[in-house]
Amino acid sequence: MKYTQRKKAIILLADGTIFEGKSIGRDGTAYGEICYNTGMTGYQEIFTDPSYFGQLMLATNAHIGNYGVNENEIESDSIKISGLICKNFSFNYSRVNAQDSLENYFEKQNLMAISDIDTRAVVRYIRDKGAMNAIISTETDIAALKEKLLSVPDMKGLELASKVSTKEAYFFGDENATYKISALDLGIKKNILRNLAKRDCYIKVFPYNATFEDMNSFQPDGFFLSNGPGDPEPLVEAQQVAKEIIIRNLPLFGICLGHQVIALANGIATYKMHNGHRGINHPVKNIISGKGEITSQNHGFVVNKEQVESHPDFEITHVHLNDDTLAGMRMKNKNCFSVQYHPEASPGPHDSSYLFDQFIENIKASKK
Repeated sequence: MKYTQRKKAIILLADGTIFEGKSIGRDGTAYGEICYNTGMTGYQEIFTDPSYFGQLMLATNAHIGNYGVNENEIESDSIKISGLICKNFSFNYSRVNAQDSLENYFEKQNLMAISDIDTRAVVRYIRDKGAMNAIISTETDIAALKEKLLSVPDMKGLELASKVSTKEAYFFGDENATYKISALDLGIKKNILRNLAKRDCYIKVFPYNATFEDMNSFQPDGFFLSNGPGDPEPLVEAQQVAKEIIIRNLPLFGICLGHQVIALANGIATYKMHNGHRGINHPVKNIISGKGEITSQNHGFVVNKEQVESHPDFEITHVHLNDDTLAGMRMKNKNCFSVQYHPEASPGPHDSSYLFDQFIENIKASKK
């Protein structure tokens, strides 16, 4: 598409606020909860992360698309964001191993996107007002768009894991690997599977509504609850799976949404954050070791820290240093631990990759 051919486009927020920009690719309308990611790189990983399903992604980096796309940098089989909002969109790209332009990538997957937005102003606004639903559109009838926006469901109470989970169980890794893992797919990222596979694991990935009996039929050495989109509270089947695993004291590791499911399975509440944490430079402190970690995060809900502190069976292992929210926990007398952030992402430093090693060590201890 030629730069001069692009139409005027707008962002309409739930409170009626409007920001103006220009369309990229297709005309039309997209909607969802607006959120922002502070990462300076990794846009393709962000766009294909199932945890972003149902959300309009506002990129804070000034340039998006400048290094093109590569099929090895996807976290799922398709783009999962509802739409993209950015400042400068690069129609030209430059990278030796790029396979295509981001523009073509969007066109093939019919993604709605707009640029030439004052992203700094939008971020400041939603940072103060909080995450809210929004529409991005090339339509000019504001009244009609406001009507459409009224029908967009709130993220609070919204179950989305079923929208991104596999429909049928599948295998990943070497079937002759030392360890077998049953993973519950609530929106699992490919890099999680890669990290487990390179630690000599053969993984069977189950749909979001699989039962404990389903997952245990693989005769796994350990269980994994994945990341994913939406509110964890409606995931009662996943919570029951977590309960069954914990009752039997089988090795269990949860990341992000899986972490929240473990909390709910033990009567610990979660709540929706004002804005959430989304980026690749979030500081976390490991309470056990005293060390700091630079982490990748993507969540709009969080586990109630005070309830974990007062729970007789749990202890806090990690805290977020920006706002002191809960970033990790483990059970005192069960083979179960979880974190709110993404150790598989390893944004530059591999500060958090040890968590996969810890899971393997827990499995080894259980086998003894």
